Amino acid sequence: MMREICIAMLVATFLTTAAGAAPCARNSDALGTARVLSVDASATPRVGRKHFPQTLPLARKEVVLTFDDGPWPGTTPRVLDALRQECVRATFFLLGRNAVGAPELARRELADGHTVAYHTYSHPLLNRMSPAAAETEIDRGFAAIDSVLYGRSTSSPVTPFFRFPGFASSPVLLARLERRGIVTFGADLWASDWNPMSPDYQLRLVLARLEETGGGIILFHDTKVQTAAMLPAFLRALKSRGYQVVHSTPVQDGPVPAK
Repeated sequence: MMREICIAMLVATFLTTAAGAAPCARNSDALGTARVLSVDASATPRVGRKHFPQTLPLARKEVVLTFDDGPWPGTTPRVLDALRQECVRATFFLLGRNAVGAPELARRELADGHTVAYHTYSHPLLNRMSPAAAETEIDRGFAAIDSVLYGRSTSSPVTPFFRFPGFASSPVLLARLERRGIVTFGADLWASDWNPMSPDYQLRLVLARLEETGGGIILFHDTKVQTAAMLPAFLRALKSRGYQVVHSTPVQDGPVPAK
């Protein structure tokens, strides 16, 4: 079964990269994924204008969808179902402890063609720790997630994308990640979904912010019920308003998932 999933992932990736948005067999009116953007740490070590001077090279009305803190039973499956219905690919920044707690969801994210990246093991604010302790926490997250997804871990993460919990970075840690060839992701706008609100209110809030920025890296949390409930309407709104989804991937592919 895993072999067939891996083959399907490779074929889908080839089609999307080579020919733009691949046809969406399950939904002829799907939003789809417009293109794949390969991100190289040597060119863009830090991205997201909420936190850094530069962001990904996106055109106006292009968005990169990102989700933090998962995977989480009950909400992550609903997020993945919404993305699958619209043939949209996103980037998930996982917590190591949650990947260990729900390994089947982490593997589904990868099998569905999403980019699976890292958000530490247990979500501490790293700028309140010593650099050595913070880097140990980062590496623990790398190891946990890569063990779940690929059956092994090394000193370098398979996917060189990382996001600081609470965006609590420090110059020392940013420099260390850059030296290791790891891209630090911030965001260009966020849903503020750490605050309780109705799905309708969150939808209006994110769309208003999107109109202000004209696109960019969007931060959601797939652990939030309101986000899971809001996402189908948000994806349809992107299509009706002429936005396109870009899938961010590392320059080099990593190993295939563990059997």
